Amino acid sequence: MRLVGQTDLNGHGDCMHVNLKDGFAFVAHMGESRVGTSVVDVSDPRKPRVVNQLQTPPGTHSHKVQVVGDVLLVNYERNAQLEHNPTTWTGGLKVFDVSKPEQPREIAFVPMEGKGVHRMTYWESPYAYMSGSDAGFLDQFLVIIDLSEPSRPREAGRWWLPGQKDGEERSWTPGEGHGGGAPDARRYALHHPLIRGDRAYCGWWDAGLVILDIADKAKPKFISRLDFDSDPSGPSRATHTALPVPGKDILIVTDEQLRTDCEGNLQQVRVVDISDERNPRVIALFPRPEGDFCQRGGRFGPHNVHEMRPGTLQDPNTIYLTYFNAGVRVVDISEPSRPREVAWYVPAAPPNRQSIQFNDILVGPDGLVYATDRFTGGLYILERTA
Repeated sequence: MRLVGQTDLNGHGDCMHVNLKDGFAFVAHMGESRVGTSVVDVSDPRKPRVVNQLQTPPGTHSHKVQVVGDVLLVNYERNAQLEHNPTTWTGGLKVFDVSKPEQPREIAFVPMEGKGVHRMTYWESPYAYMSGSDAGFLDQFLVIIDLSEPSRPREAGRWWLPGQKDGEERSWTPGEGHGGGAPDARRYALHHPLIRGDRAYCGWWDAGLVILDIADKAKPKFISRLDFDSDPSGPSRATHTALPVPGKDILIVTDEQLRTDCEGNLQQVRVVDISDERNPRVIALFPRPEGDFCQRGGRFGPHNVHEMRPGTLQDPNTIYLTYFNAGVRVVDISEPSRPREVAWYVPAAPPNRQSIQFNDILVGPDGLVYATDRFTGGLYILERTA
């Protein structure tokens, strides 16, 4: 792979989610400052150019973006990046009209009590599926929003793991944050769902993979759960993404690597067979990148994958993923039980950082790869050379 273009987004290189529309990239920020979303002209990928930057309210970060047609969604969530326990923040989902991409215009806001929205999947109108919050609930769970009228969004349905609602019996000891609290504590929280047909494939933090029937949006139904703690491939404390591979009865399920310098367990990327969706099973693990990554500083491990949303590259045999300080990795899954790495890109560390920390990724329909750094590097545009 090779670098085509790069921008640190006017010194705001703390980046996460990225989506494309009509020659523009919408890039979300982790929350190192009040910049929440950057609009970048990528019509010439060799010279990406920032044309607008949207601000967030105090105590709030907006590190996720989704675009369908002329509708842009961004999340609002309590920002623990700048302040560990912020006392003021705005939680919810903000809706913009981007018929003029360089001039987003706010048209609606869905407020949410609690932490707010962590991530959402909005691939086609009218439904957005997100990890939301509410008073009387523990952490984040599935909330479905109907955007038939984008200026008047409404909740269509919700689902949570039993025990997340106050008063329900809990089968686990709740923990705060990523692995905090008692040794046996768990943070059961939806990271985000990915949708195929009437199924939602959910990475449920510390609880593993959850499969839901969402044919009736008002009443999602539980199908199955795979707890990786009881699987030989486990344990998992940070199930992040469950990608249904087009045309195949398999999921690619990532954990998020949380610790730095290879402390503790190194997280996995699993290939999960869902031909029997009530009994999903792990059939393979992705290979770990070889090299001196444990000595480079920062996180070494998986985070997210190219999710193959409509309008982007659809390749059932190739998975693009971010691996923090091991950069972008490309894995061939033409034989799902024998995944093999076929390409990678690891740039030099950005200024004043020990290593790259590639965070999220999207591959355009032309094969250009858009990868983001978590701290200072910003947006990188890459291409395959073989």
